[in-house]
Amino acid sequence: MAAIRPAIMAAIPIDALSQTALLTAAGWLSPAFPTGGFAWSHGLEQAIRDGAVADAAGLADWMAALLTDGAARSDAILLCLAHRAEGAELADLADLAAALCPSRERLMETMGQGAAFAGTLRAVRGFDLPDMPYPVAVGRAAALAGLPAQPVAALFVQAMLTNLVQAAQRLMPLGQTAAQGVLHDLLPAMVTCAAEAATATEDDLGTAVLAGDSAAMRHETLQPRIFRS
Repeated sequence: MAAIRPAIMAAIPIDALSQTALLTAAGWLSPAFPTGGFAWSHGLEQAIRDGAVADAAGLADWMAALLTDGAARSDAILLCLAHRAEGAELADLADLAAALCPSRERLMETMGQGAAFAGTLRAVRGFDLPDMPYPVAVGRAAALAGLPAQPVAALFVQAMLTNLVQAAQRLMPLGQTAAQGVLHDLLPAMVTCAAEAATATEDDLGTAVLAGDSAAMRHETLQPRIFRS
């Protein structure tokens, strides 16, 4: 993939955040925040077992599809919609997010991480944040904290892909340098994903990564396995 152009980097709306707000959002989406993200591979473990993902190039293609047509895109949209939702609208959005999960493990993944995220912020920040799917919880928390949606969505998809890269390093020969190269090359796609999500509506929701959905479904019976999805 092409290197990131300065113009693309300049388009990232970081100036909208104070340093404290930026650190807050980055902290919520860091591996240290107790959502249990390390336990989930989003079907990647099955894809690697099948041989569908076997090297850095295959991993990059797999994750690029998630950004353009898969769960990373859909979750970013849900996060931005939750950021501006209130009351019954927010509850309906949470129900929709759960209904969009194509497999039992994907549902467990988003609900489990969402509950852990919400529970931590209720304890630490005193937020009125009920348990709900992970991207909806993050979007609502960002609104409560006064954080703009688009940079949080960018950090969210980066955290998601970082978690998948870390999973891949445990499942196949992938060195740290190659893994970081994959994430670096996907940065423009992450920026685009978040920017499009910021203006998307519910009509834009939906995924078309059938290989990923199939891998997630078949992972339910995979033995032995390391990850919960």
